[in-house]
Amino acid sequence: MLGPIAVGLALLSAFVTFVVLADLTPIAPTHYVVVSLLLANAATVILLIAIIVREVWQVVHARRTGRAAARLHVRIVGLFSFIAAAPAILVAIVASVTLDRGLDRLFSTRTRAAIENSLIVAEAYLHDHAQIVRSDIMVMGFDLARTKPLFDSDPAKLPQFLTFQAAVRGLAAVIILDKDLKVVARAETKVNETFALPPREALSHITAAEPQIVLLPDTNYVAAVVKLDKYPDDYLYITRLLDPRVVPQLQATRESVSEYTTLESRRLGVQVAFALMYTVIALIVLLSAVWIGLNFANRLVAPIRRLIGAANAVSTGNLYVRVPVRQSEGDLAHLGETFNRMTHELRTQRDDIVRARDVIDSRRRFTEAVLAGASAGVIGVDGHGCVSILNRSAEKLIGHSEAEALGKPLGEVFPELADIMAAAQVGAGTQDQVTITRNGRERNLSVRVTSEQSPESEHGYVITLDDITELVAAQRTSAWADVARRIAHEIKNPLTPIQLSAERLRRKYGKMIVEDRAVFEQCTDTIVRQVDDIRRMVDEFSRFSRMPKPVIAQENVVDIVREAVVLMRVGHADIDMTVEVAEDPMPARFDRRLLSQALTNLIKNATEAISAVPTEELGRGAIKVIAAREGEKIVIDIIDNGIGLPKEGRSRLLEPYVTTREKGTGLGLAIVGRIFEEHGGGSELRDAEEKFPGQRGAWMRVYFLAAGKEGATEPAANDKQRIVNE
Repeated sequence: MLGPIAVGLALLSAFVTFVVLADLTPIAPTHYVVVSLLLANAATVILLIAIIVREVWQVVHARRTGRAAARLHVRIVGLFSFIAAAPAILVAIVASVTLDRGLDRLFSTRTRAAIENSLIVAEAYLHDHAQIVRSDIMVMGFDLARTKPLFDSDPAKLPQFLTFQAAVRGLAAVIILDKDLKVVARAETKVNETFALPPREALSHITAAEPQIVLLPDTNYVAAVVKLDKYPDDYLYITRLLDPRVVPQLQATRESVSEYTTLESRRLGVQVAFALMYTVIALIVLLSAVWIGLNFANRLVAPIRRLIGAANAVSTGNLYVRVPVRQSEGDLAHLGETFNRMTHELRTQRDDIVRARDVIDSRRRFTEAVLAGASAGVIGVDGHGCVSILNRSAEKLIGHSEAEALGKPLGEVFPELADIMAAAQVGAGTQDQVTITRNGRERNLSVRVTSEQSPESEHGYVITLDDITELVAAQRTSAWADVARRIAHEIKNPLTPIQLSAERLRRKYGKMIVEDRAVFEQCTDTIVRQVDDIRRMVDEFSRFSRMPKPVIAQENVVDIVREAVVLMRVGHADIDMTVEVAEDPMPARFDRRLLSQALTNLIKNATEAISAVPTEELGRGAIKVIAAREGEKIVIDIIDNGIGLPKEGRSRLLEPYVTTREKGTGLGLAIVGRIFEEHGGGSELRDAEEKFPGQRGAWMRVYFLAAGKEGATEPAANDKQRIVNE
């Protein structure tokens, strides 16, 4: 509120100063008035400067603190200040130059000479008339002195003489006065004008030889007075009219000359006064314009600053902010209303989006929970053939985490599915089986490709992976078990009669045969021996087809491992067998007999793999058995430096009747696998180089649950008693 009052007072003071100096008011521009006006204007200037300094400080402070629209505010203030200052400075320069040149011309030599010449001409005119009047009054005084006797004898002729002289000489008045300024005689003229008489003090200095010319101010005539000779105490007083146009001009010329002289003497003071007064007035106008510019900038920037602040609040997510709208702000008020409508619409849309997002997120979490809990692997592929979704089962199958696979082409992450994916994209087929190898394990997968229901040309696909390795293995095992049962049933029945018949032939006819007795003995022994071999093979078939349920009991894994190694070490002294187990007991629940059988079979396979390597290549055979507990599992590793395992079809070695040895039945590893599967574990076939870089040979890893598999049978009472006794 102080700003408008100060600007109003300043402008009012400047206006009053201007009208007073322009002499447009009854107030005379005296020195006291001028000084008072200057002081008043100076006070208003100081007040305006203080207000503007405060406004500028607020602008600078806002700029330093990074307030919204501070830069725009500074630019607007600077622009308005320049617009206000530039004309004022320009006008000041022009006015100063104009005033200086005007004064130079006013006080030039030619101007002074012209003024002085006009005064000389006027005074010459008066001087001529004064000389005429002087000559007239001298002649008339002489004539009156000469004719005095006539006038003494006939006083009535004196007025006639004066009238005649006035008419002849063109005088306005001819009067004879005594020393008391009383009229003695007067000429009769047609001039009806009263003429002022000379002052009494002047009569004492007038003589008959030297008349006195009388020039009265503000009169249009020239008068002269002279003392009459031979007329004691009488004086002659005459007047001559002047041109009525000359007298005012003469007076004006005199006044002009006087004023000019006064101005010339005060030239510097006038210049300083005018310059100072103009400076003060211009400064008032300039400061008022600057304050108006500041105020306008503040009013212009205020809604913009509110909009910027509201926009910053919106950028942080606050859509409930509203901009105060003042109708006096015009278009900016409309902009504020538009902004408020925009935030309302954004808030409404955001709420809708949030609700939709919550629904989608709920569905997504449900879908992720379903995918995470699904036993089948699920892979999502976008329209460009890149992986977009990968559940945990798929991570385990493909050997890559979700972070590693997302965004990469399917052929790069899972090359085995490239052909199936290509066929699905052209609509050739959507279901197939593939065999993959990850971490030394071969798996059989059932693959199904389903496309998204989308009208677009490029759409995604969902690939479902079912691990059917165990199913295939179980089917094969079941098939082989059925084959084994049939073989054992069909072969085992005739074996006994054959063996008995061979033994009977040897007992009954052995003594009777003389010739080729050795051949006969050899044939019968061969029959008996081969029958035993066939019976032993049939027994293995029978054991495989009827694997007993493990009898679970609390045992020490360390003891079982050491016993298995000690037994095999006695029979293979040429092979270095080492055991790495904990010194402390490693309790677990398992079937002691089956686990011992499996370990023995694995170590036996290792010794056979070592024997298959030529001695010059092998050096000395070595078998290392490592047993440790890893979480809930007991892991046992058997590592040798033998011939190793084949690269292709390695996983099939765990299937029945698959072997790489000439005389092997292919049931050893299958039985081992069955034993550890019954214990809730499994087996892995790897290369020794993975465990010990640079070493040849095989790495057999078997593992089982330390707590025992659910569903396994507990030992009977007599078995428990046997275990306790042992």
